[in-house]
Amino acid sequence: MDIKRAKQEIKDSIEAYLAKDEFGEYLIPVIRQRPILLMGAPGIGKTQIMEQIARECKVGLVSYTITHHTRQSAVGLPFIKEKTFGQETFSVTEYTMSEIIASVYEKMEKTGLREGILFIDEINCVSETLAPMMLQFLQGKTFGNQKVPEGWVIVTAGNPPEYNKSVREFDVVTLDRIKRIDVQPDFEVWKEYAYEQGIHPAVISYLELRRKNFYRMENTVDGRIFATARGWEDLSRLIQVYETLDKEVDREVVYQYIQHPMIAKDFAAYLALYNKYKTDYAVEDLLQGKWTPITLGKIRNASLDEHLSIVGLLNGKLSQLFADCYFMDAYVTKLYGYMTEYRDNLPEMTLESIYKKAENDFQTAKKSELLTKNEEKVFVRTVDFLEKLWIELRGETGSEDKTEDNKAAEISEKDTYEQAKTVFAAEADSLETQTEYISQTLQNVFDFMEAAFGDSQEMVAFITELNANYYSLWFIRENGSDQYYRHNKGLLFDNRQKQILGQMEELEQGNSFPPVLK
Repeated sequence: MDIKRAKQEIKDSIEAYLAKDEFGEYLIPVIRQRPILLMGAPGIGKTQIMEQIARECKVGLVSYTITHHTRQSAVGLPFIKEKTFGQETFSVTEYTMSEIIASVYEKMEKTGLREGILFIDEINCVSETLAPMMLQFLQGKTFGNQKVPEGWVIVTAGNPPEYNKSVREFDVVTLDRIKRIDVQPDFEVWKEYAYEQGIHPAVISYLELRRKNFYRMENTVDGRIFATARGWEDLSRLIQVYETLDKEVDREVVYQYIQHPMIAKDFAAYLALYNKYKTDYAVEDLLQGKWTPITLGKIRNASLDEHLSIVGLLNGKLSQLFADCYFMDAYVTKLYGYMTEYRDNLPEMTLESIYKKAENDFQTAKKSELLTKNEEKVFVRTVDFLEKLWIELRGETGSEDKTEDNKAAEISEKDTYEQAKTVFAAEADSLETQTEYISQTLQNVFDFMEAAFGDSQEMVAFITELNANYYSLWFIRENGSDQYYRHNKGLLFDNRQKQILGQMEELEQGNSFPPVLK
């Protein structure tokens, strides 16, 4: 199955394992809660989904790569203890608590979460001395003489033997005690994730054209060459930072992440063309609704891969706008919640107390480790706004006189709220202005697409990408788009998508992207 389905399977298993009856007993006894083994090629996101699962299930997460541990750190160190049996005293070897089990208890103390996931990566690549301990762990849920605490679900990940020479096969006894999920790379699933994570649009549009290059693992006379989802994501981030530093990403830089010479060369050529098209077709002008008949004539005479690259450029620009609007909306919504609480509890609640409440809420949520990075950014921005507002207005509130004149203090706090409301209204107006600008930009892009391509395969590709993007779907759902609804309904996607994918496959059979003249 793909990684998206695997994620859901793990979530379903965790919910089932942690479900309790009216007496507080687990519906599935701990002994029947099979450890989950996630088996798949390296770099497809097995490790990454565990943080998402923990946050979405609101449980703790302790993560270990077992190949980094020795038998002593996993099992515990031996020590001698005197014990009496009958009339005789003996020296008996015992073990300290496993570092891994101790980490579970530390996580429980730190976050206050009593249930969680113990994730062990590369479970089938351990050393010879540690292998028996891993079998004991999977079969008995213990490290050394310490059991995994109740409420902690064991999830493991491993690589098939064709990807790692250190892999150790599990015997039937062990396999019959685990829940195995086999995962395969899937570009369509990864693309949804890529849009949410802000992967560079050049990476997405290239892989749309060269889907077979999304995940490649090949053995050659010179060794193994490969391209993985992890490599594309890390390369994407580097490209984004290099762009801010005005540095060039050439073939050698690409190869540092995509260790497949042909693919690295091909993507580097595509990236150069992608950047060239930005200037050749004045993409920023297209977003503003400005183009000429010359531009339309030029693009109509271009090749299909050039057309799809331009569609990728436009989608990339829109995707960033949609994401920015999404976070602005989330920030204003959270801020509105605090402003409403402030208003409803006047005059007892002050601007200072609502700011400190927001700060405390943020620290509590952060401590639980259940916030996503995006949620954390929204929280930080909200707290910063309230703090700056409090600092700006506290000199005008008259709060120091409240003990002397409660009535004056009440009037003063209401006045402070009115001032704060005015500042908040400016934030809300900014969101509305941003939304109107993006709606107009989306209309401009549709107008250009209609003028340049009509209801062609390029329009199918454009709509398909909008449908794959979480932020674009959110924006259109919230704000509407007559052109989107018309094209989305009017185009026969099943047939047209098959047609465009077929043409893309034909492109893949052709030559690589040509080098760019400078």
